[in-house]
Amino acid sequence: MSNNSLVNLGELSKPADTLIKKVSKAVGGIFAPFQIKRVAEAEAEATIIKAQSAAEASRIATQSEIESVELRQRTIHRLITEGMQHQKNMEDTTSKALPYLNEEANPYAMDDDWIANFFHKCRLVSDSRMQSLWSRILAGEANAPGAYSRRTVNFVSELDKKDADLFTELCGFGWIIENFVPLIFDTQAEIYNKPGINFETLDHLDSIGLIHFRDIGGLTWDFSPDSAVRHAVFYYGTSLCLEIPKYDNNRIETGMVYLTTMGQELAPICGSKPVEGFYEYVKEQWGRYLCTN
Repeated sequence: MSNNSLVNLGELSKPADTLIKKVSKAVGGIFAPFQIKRVAEAEAEATIIKAQSAAEASRIATQSEIESVELRQRTIHRLITEGMQHQKNMEDTTSKALPYLNEEANPYAMDDDWIANFFHKCRLVSDSRMQSLWSRILAGEANAPGAYSRRTVNFVSELDKKDADLFTELCGFGWIIENFVPLIFDTQAEIYNKPGINFETLDHLDSIGLIHFRDIGGLTWDFSPDSAVRHAVFYYGTSLCLEIPKYDNNRIETGMVYLTTMGQELAPICGSKPVEGFYEYVKEQWGRYLCTN
């Protein structure tokens, strides 16, 4: 049988080849050479049924029976059309995941039930940007099986594109302080408001479960007790040296937001980018903590 699959497995890296085989085994038919044949056979069968139905309709005496035949025809056509679109969505998502696989990825360790649930959800997604998010989840799970909970997958399936874009904008203000932390110091500051981050949008992200928003009192990051007085923190690869005085108990102010577990899982793959001028803005906010030499 000739190989008509959308991806030539012989040209793929081992992790990519393994992922496709694992997915095909779990949900059936992703990129399998026989998949297009199955679709073609389904279309041919539908054509035969349509012809048979037409012949049957000519022998039917009552209008209600004719309508019943036509209803079956429309049902068959809809099922085939939906199935082909779902298949395309699953294949597109899988294709987009391949460039994000690490050499050490272990797709065979992925849970079959997790894969089945993942594709049951993502098969409905045709938007390119949302597919990109789904593909990063798939690749992330292949790179580190267990990285993404089923709860997070289910959450993403109900996530509006507008909310996903808003979360991506928020993550543009994220720093690595041992963990990923969005630094929101003032909800009325222009640097936040320009991309749409303000009190209302933060409150919304809190309500849907991606962040915890504390506009009163402020939040702090407590470094581990045995860590050094000096700490290196990072903004998209650019480091900043902080020196926390003893009287601050190895603690630094981080603003009003911290991520939920789902937020932590999604932040690395949301596609955020650094915000122009934010590194300097944070340096000003943390001025008294900057290393002196």
